[in-house]
Amino acid sequence: MPDNPTPATPVSTPAAPAVTAAPANPTTNPPTNPPITTATGAATPPPLHPDQHPRWHWLLARSGRIGTGVVVLAAAAWFGPDLVLGPRVELLTVRQGDLVQTVVASGRVAAPHRVSVGVQITGTVADVPVQEGQTVASGDVLIRLNDTELQATLLQARLNSAQADARLRSLQALQAPLAAQAVLQASATHTQMQRTLLRSRELVAQGFIGQAALDDSLRAERVAAAQLDITKRQWASALPAGTDHQLALTTLALARAGDDAARARLAYAVVRAPASGVLIARAVEPGDVVQPGKVLMLLSPAGSTELVVQIDERNLRLMRTGLTALASADAYPNERFDARLVFINPGVDAERGAVEVKLAVPRPPPTLAQDMTVSVDIEVARRTNAVLIPTAAVHDADTATPWVLRLEGRHARRVAVVPGLRSGSQLQALPGPVGSDDSKDNNNSSAPPLKAGDRLVPVATASIVAGQRLRAAGPASAASSAASAASAVVKTPTQPTAP
Repeated sequence: MPDNPTPATPVSTPAAPAVTAAPANPTTNPPTNPPITTATGAATPPPLHPDQHPRWHWLLARSGRIGTGVVVLAAAAWFGPDLVLGPRVELLTVRQGDLVQTVVASGRVAAPHRVSVGVQITGTVADVPVQEGQTVASGDVLIRLNDTELQATLLQARLNSAQADARLRSLQALQAPLAAQAVLQASATHTQMQRTLLRSRELVAQGFIGQAALDDSLRAERVAAAQLDITKRQWASALPAGTDHQLALTTLALARAGDDAARARLAYAVVRAPASGVLIARAVEPGDVVQPGKVLMLLSPAGSTELVVQIDERNLRLMRTGLTALASADAYPNERFDARLVFINPGVDAERGAVEVKLAVPRPPPTLAQDMTVSVDIEVARRTNAVLIPTAAVHDADTATPWVLRLEGRHARRVAVVPGLRSGSQLQALPGPVGSDDSKDNNNSSAPPLKAGDRLVPVATASIVAGQRLRAAGPASAASSAASAASAVVKTPTQPTAP
């Protein structure tokens, strides 16, 4: 064992580092490498994780900028035309043509008057030879009543009339001559009695007869005188101016009147059409007991035909007699016929806010029947070769200063409109001073007037304002094709408000 042995150098073994649980995601928690101790004792830095490498961070940053650029380029490619050239808008086109403003209304067919048919006497219906809807001529039989009793009454009246006539003839041919002869006979008797009385008075004066004989002669003369007076009165009565003759004439006239009354009542048993026309209602059947005052049939006389329609009171200012119209029955919509406004009711229906007007139909079609529903287009105004603006493009259309947005170049320009004839879908632009007052032209410089082919921005496109860039969504030829329709007629119906 050597002296002074060299002391042993203690070797210290480093303690193992404690292991800490780390998340499994290496990108969020990269592993930490412990430093490496060399033989000389110098510590060298541990190797870097790929996520901690500077080049890796540069690649990540570069890829982020590239993605952002791609997004920006895609957005520019998508929204760029609208931002640079303006949005696409479906434009409306101004056209030139004839504008006809009409008021459209519905109504019914009516005759100027209707005839109510009934009976004039109470009786039992024997026959009804017509049907509802049948066309009848004046004098055609509509209703027959049982006339047995009426026939007997007529026969009795005829006999009474014949009897009165025979009595008058007897008075004229027999009684009057007999009365005249009786007057002559009574006159002769009276003359004889007067002579006898005179002779009796002479004999009494001579004393040949007594007073009693004179009294008998006087009495006989007076009786003869009375008889003469009676026969004269009878004869005068039988003369045409006499009472018997007048009584006979009156009796005959009364009998003849009874005959006429019986004939009339018998005629009442047959109800005839008072005029030619169409039977539009029938409320009687054979066997019914009918009486005066009850309407049994309704007759529409032939001849002039009228249309009765209701017009919205707001359109009353447009109405005047003489206006022409085209009408058609709803049952035959393709058969249109002419009509003319002939009457405007001065009153207004407060419940419906409507005014009744009547139109005459000079040549009604054969298919037009009573009470049919008809549609009528009344022409209230007409403009030829007018500049027509779609009302869908007119702003403030209900005011006195409407305006539109017109496409000029690539910008919307606000243009004032001088309104003319207004309709439901068209507005006439009258020639006059037209101004442009958009946001880019505050000095209200004059702008070209609207003309056929101009393209307008619809009111529904509220996002477009004056001065804004925009693009027409349709082809450019749409304007020229719309302008070529100048010869077309625009009919604008104006419907009445429903009650």
